[in-house]
Amino acid sequence: MTVGRYEDRNPDRSESFGEMLLGRLLDHAHALPPERVGPALADAVALIGGREVQVLLQDYEQEHLVPLPGDGLEDGRPLPIDDSTVGRCFLTSHPVEVPLANGVRVHVPLLDGGDQAGVLAVTLDAVDDDDRRILRRLAHLVADVLQTKNGYTDFFFRTRRGEPMSVAAEIQWSLLPPLAMTMPRIAVAGVLEPAYDVAGDSFDYALNGDVLHLAMIDAMGHGLDAATMATVAIGAYRHARRTSVELSEIYLFMDRAIAEQFAPDHFVTAQMLRLGTGTGRLQWVNAGHPAPMLIRDHRVVRRLNSPTTLPVGFGGDQPQVSEVTLVPGDRILCFTDGLVEEHESRQEEFGEDQLIDWVHRLDRADRGVRAVARDLSHTLRRARGETTTDDATLVLLEWRG
Repeated sequence: MTVGRYEDRNPDRSESFGEMLLGRLLDHAHALPPERVGPALADAVALIGGREVQVLLQDYEQEHLVPLPGDGLEDGRPLPIDDSTVGRCFLTSHPVEVPLANGVRVHVPLLDGGDQAGVLAVTLDAVDDDDRRILRRLAHLVADVLQTKNGYTDFFFRTRRGEPMSVAAEIQWSLLPPLAMTMPRIAVAGVLEPAYDVAGDSFDYALNGDVLHLAMIDAMGHGLDAATMATVAIGAYRHARRTSVELSEIYLFMDRAIAEQFAPDHFVTAQMLRLGTGTGRLQWVNAGHPAPMLIRDHRVVRRLNSPTTLPVGFGGDQPQVSEVTLVPGDRILCFTDGLVEEHESRQEEFGEDQLIDWVHRLDRADRGVRAVARDLSHTLRRARGETTTDDATLVLLEWRG
């Protein structure tokens, strides 16, 4: 009976123009050298009359979008994310169209698995819904290809890098998950500063079914020693998390890993969280870290103070797991002490009160966590006179319910 109904429908399996255009790129994507991804996209866009094609990738400081070089791609200077059309597309993850004297400049976000690598910019004589659909799908496909190929090339790294990077920072960036993830129930965004010299700060997260796991760490010291400790701490966290043990046991595993590999006076402060994405139930363990902040209706309503145990590596007792139930729209701000202990313009310590004040100014209903986290980090850096003597890292988590 089911087979008969299928035969009656007699579906049209012929190749449409859109399928042909996407298929041509998809059929060869697996064999494309990384530096040919952009040119292949430019060739595909040309079939719908697109010109002046740019693939713009976010730099490591999250300040500019940098044109990817390649045959058929438009060159140019890095474009600022703040106060620009391409930046608006990037921060909102929505297409932006700008009328020109000779056509329309179309900006489409490069979305990959909830993250956004950058923006595709194309000029067309005119744009209709078919063009918008094709460009959107091309952008999604290319974002996936960029992410896949990024694992075995330095091409995209070199494009995004605005200045030399320390060895410690190279290690830290290689550890990180994507800086942002947006899914129907949750959104996560993080920022590391100084981007080209970060050493001991790091964060990690994973979405496993209906549970989001998140950790933030701050390894003591600077340079390679701190980066090495951070590597061990994140590796131990991932190993324990993937065995599905409880938060308190994750702490004990990380503690043993640091204690066994480093001298007795070496330590890592850490915070491990677990959020039920279907219920809003948030659990966390604090190991000598600044307390997270709960943001509700775009105001900091409380610090998530909790019993703390010793930093990782000092052999603390099994920690107490704290818990709170979130309401839809709640945001959790996690940060390292470098964000609040820096001295403002070489004067007094910046402090948590000023951090809260800036959250109230920047966190608004029309702004996603990626835009808020980025602006908060950059605003605090400017307020302290562009000085960062310690790593300053923040992660913003939103539960959407």
